[in-house]
Amino acid sequence: MRKNSKSLFLILGALLGLFPLLNGCFIKDMAVNSVADGLAGQGDTWSSDNDPELVGDAIPFSLKFMESILAATPRHVGLLTTLAKSFTEYSYAYVQTKAEMIEDENLEKSREMKLRSKKLYVRARDYGLRGLDVHYDHFSDQLAKDPKTAAKVRKEDIDLLYWTGVAWIAAINMDKNDMDLLAERSEAEALINQADKLNPDYEDGSLQEFLITYEASRPGGSMEKAKEHYKKALELTLGQDASCYLNYAENISEKQQNRQEFEEMLGKALAIDVDKKPSWRLVNLIMQKRAKWLLSKEGTLFVQ
Repeated sequence: MRKNSKSLFLILGALLGLFPLLNGCFIKDMAVNSVADGLAGQGDTWSSDNDPELVGDAIPFSLKFMESILAATPRHVGLLTTLAKSFTEYSYAYVQTKAEMIEDENLEKSREMKLRSKKLYVRARDYGLRGLDVHYDHFSDQLAKDPKTAAKVRKEDIDLLYWTGVAWIAAINMDKNDMDLLAERSEAEALINQADKLNPDYEDGSLQEFLITYEASRPGGSMEKAKEHYKKALELTLGQDASCYLNYAENISEKQQNRQEFEEMLGKALAIDVDKKPSWRLVNLIMQKRAKWLLSKEGTLFVQ
């Protein structure tokens, strides 16, 4: 959600109008690939929007359209990457978060939404693995046999590494009773570790922000390392990304039962001027809404 690009609706309108005029397999193939190229670059279209709900209502159409184009050009790595990223972001912002927010009022509905969120993460993971398979023959099969296979991925494919790993770990965390997914954790972690090795500053601190949660929650993880990732993320984001503060509050302050620090972190997230960094406006608004919700249930999160 951190880059600006042309409106998806303008792209779709123009392209849909052209399809009836196209004749011949070669021309159609060119057209499909052109559409795929355009869609692959639009994953951050709504990053500066100030209405998260409007964006949330529109994203499913975009995702399904991209999937329909992918069916005609199944080895388009750019589109596979965008789908991996977009399904991951949509699942977290609009399915997982809502499921968590309604858990106290409607446990059954919350469980249904968490299961849906897991499925969306798995779909994102699968698109990412398909993209890696295109550039590295039989990559997913080799990864399943030996997680060290991740080391062969080059820096130019770090987007695939990151989003595939994030989606995979998110799916695992959504359902700790899924033993098949849980058994794949070493594969997912290998992807994230390789991304960190290739470019620890990836996406203006996005990787470091994820590593806060990852390090604090993984088996054998270190709170001290999680705090180091927070410091690095804060440096890279210049304190303008609410996700950084929320990741710390939820995964470090809450777990260590440091209520004062928890409040301070969420206060910093809410104090961010979302207009100061327009390309991060949407994600900051979503995170600020989550921050308010966390503060509202603070009494149930802390013993004292």
